[in-house]
Amino acid sequence: MRAATFKRIAKSIPAQWLPFGDVASAGLPLSRLLRLSLFKVSMGMTTALLIGTLNRVMIVELGVAASLVSLMLALPLLVAPFRAITGYQSDTHQSAFGWKRVPYMWGGTLVQFLGLAFMPFALLALTGQGEIPLPAWLADGVAAMAFLMVGAGLQTSQTAGLALATDQASEGTRPRVVALMYIMLLAGAVGGSLIFSVLLTDFSAQRLVQVVQGTAMVVLFLNTIALWKQEPRNPQRASARKNTPKPAFKTVWANFINPPNARRFLWTTGLGTMAFNMQDIVLEPYGGEILHLSVGATSALTAMLAGGGLVGFLIAGRQLARGMDPLLLAAAGIIVGIPAFSAVIFSAPLEAGWMFRMGALGIGLGGGLFAVGTLFAAMRMDGGGYIGLALGAWGAVQSTAAGLAMFMGGALRDVVTQVTANGAFGAAFAVPSLGYSVVYHIEMFLLFVTLVAIGPLVRHGTRATDHGPVVPVTQ
Repeated sequence: MRAATFKRIAKSIPAQWLPFGDVASAGLPLSRLLRLSLFKVSMGMTTALLIGTLNRVMIVELGVAASLVSLMLALPLLVAPFRAITGYQSDTHQSAFGWKRVPYMWGGTLVQFLGLAFMPFALLALTGQGEIPLPAWLADGVAAMAFLMVGAGLQTSQTAGLALATDQASEGTRPRVVALMYIMLLAGAVGGSLIFSVLLTDFSAQRLVQVVQGTAMVVLFLNTIALWKQEPRNPQRASARKNTPKPAFKTVWANFINPPNARRFLWTTGLGTMAFNMQDIVLEPYGGEILHLSVGATSALTAMLAGGGLVGFLIAGRQLARGMDPLLLAAAGIIVGIPAFSAVIFSAPLEAGWMFRMGALGIGLGGGLFAVGTLFAAMRMDGGGYIGLALGAWGAVQSTAAGLAMFMGGALRDVVTQVTANGAFGAAFAVPSLGYSVVYHIEMFLLFVTLVAIGPLVRHGTRATDHGPVVPVTQ
């Protein structure tokens, strides 16, 4: 009786009151969409582990140089240029079962699992704490291989998963599908950050191995559920593809990149991504070294960052569904990010932990608006059925820029700290916070540059003809 009453009350709630009550479509019911979005949850957990927890642990607890840590954490993102090729291959794949996306999702998941399973031993070897001592060059190579495997698997499964969601969603529901995917990404990042902060409160090498390998098992489990029966077998499509010549990647890419403003859009995406991501490598060390926060407290900062992104994704999904220009939404994210970075900078001299947390929240909000806006603009660049290529190109630019930004953030922090500590600019500048402050000031500069670059796209965006992809356009 109570169950029937609850069901009747639930059905009486207007759909517009629910954040994603209207995200489902005939081709992609809500239950299947939520199950598919689990691949974003696993990505969020992996990202929180790499950029948040392992970042802090390697620099503070294991004593690894920030420049080497930033290089290692950038490696998974530097394999991103292959995302465009992966997306194109999933567009044209000729599976015996007629699948396009599932083989790439599953293959990427296995590679990511193997990289995570092997990673803790590689980290201990890197710091000289492994049971079998390794030469420095070999330990560095082993750790780099583990991070590369995680990156390659992650990038492959994410490109194919987003393309699959786009294939099955209706055109009217795609903005809300994109927002839901990002919210699930943040749910994984927030949940993972909180769990990791609890599990690693009493840090030890054994506990590190258990946490990282446990994450590998969770990733494999979630991704298996996500892709199960998502793409129906279609032998007829496979037979038809065998009789259809596969277009060359060079030709398809030329048709994709040649329309007006396409290159400018990709450059804008890269600049904005760098602006929001240089701080990833220094955010938690900044909180630990300068504001003297514990491992658990700094891991919770990733949750603050993700919480701001969650609000941004909710706003983005609603505004895009109402017809807002996605690039105007991305520009709004840039404007939000500028004062947020200022708050983080001033939190050190003011010794204001609350200001630091509010700054992290604002950075997440601005980054969320920018990411969803540019992603939806990329989805509109699809032409001739190559949505995987369009999403792969966006992902390649975004992830490569994020990887470079992370490396630059850590390297700049190390260089500036070493130079000022030696007294090159006098005793007034020999403070630990200066290296971090330089990184945040450069990010603010890049935000202003991105704002200038995105202006013509918002004002003068045009649609390509039916023979080419669609480039960003104002509504």
